[in-house]
Amino acid sequence: MIIVKLIGGLGNQMFQYALGKYLAVKHDSKLKLDLSGFESYKAWKFELDNLNVQYESYNPDEITSLNYIQEKQFHFDSDMLNLSDNVHLDGYWQSEKYFKEIEEYIRKDFSVVTPINKENQSLLDLINSTNSVSLHVRRGDYITNPSANAFHGTCSLDYYNKSVEHIIENIDNPHFFLFSDESEWVKDNILINKPVTVVDINTIDNGYDDLRLMYNCKHNIIANSSFSWWAAWLNNNPQKIVIAPDKWFLSPVHDTKDLIPQGWIKL
Repeated sequence: MIIVKLIGGLGNQMFQYALGKYLAVKHDSKLKLDLSGFESYKAWKFELDNLNVQYESYNPDEITSLNYIQEKQFHFDSDMLNLSDNVHLDGYWQSEKYFKEIEEYIRKDFSVVTPINKENQSLLDLINSTNSVSLHVRRGDYITNPSANAFHGTCSLDYYNKSVEHIIENIDNPHFFLFSDESEWVKDNILINKPVTVVDINTIDNGYDDLRLMYNCKHNIIANSSFSWWAAWLNNNPQKIVIAPDKWFLSPVHDTKDLIPQGWIKL
């Protein structure tokens, strides 16, 4: 049995699930999710039920018989891939190296299964019919929460301008789709002399719809956000260009050397 503790937003939950899935596949074991953290953590809710994930509910009494494994470091820890069965995982595990060997399982599990509404379907049709580029701006608590701001920081306008320039230089007829938790800020500050669609029809309650739209774009400019990281990773375009910020955290406490997959461009 593999039990994974989940916490944080959708992107964090996906990373946490992915390592658990790897170990469950390796040991032909049951994967169960520990959702107890959401009882006191109200900033986010459990969101994986909108994806094609495979898991079972767990009995809290089961945890006492498992080997508790807490993440020791932010960068990839190869020891985690050699864990035995019957573990309770507690961490973030933010590297594709934790699940790259079972990529086909992860891509299947992380397809959005919640039915799409008419507004999002119209956007998806436009995304599929253009040389679409998702551009994600993460603000929200990265701005309003002082501790989150000091730790994460936000990507600069210079980063976005350079990323857009790179896309325009390398992609014919790009159409930019802008995603953000502050769409008005994006409209005022992300100025692009190419076709632009600001996606402002979804909220925190249906972020999975934004995820589906983003991973269907042909190219991606991501923020320092696990949410848009996953959108770019799930993008199946073999010629995709993915641009990521070179500096992921404002605080230097974490080693991010294993966070950005090979082939993505860091600016």
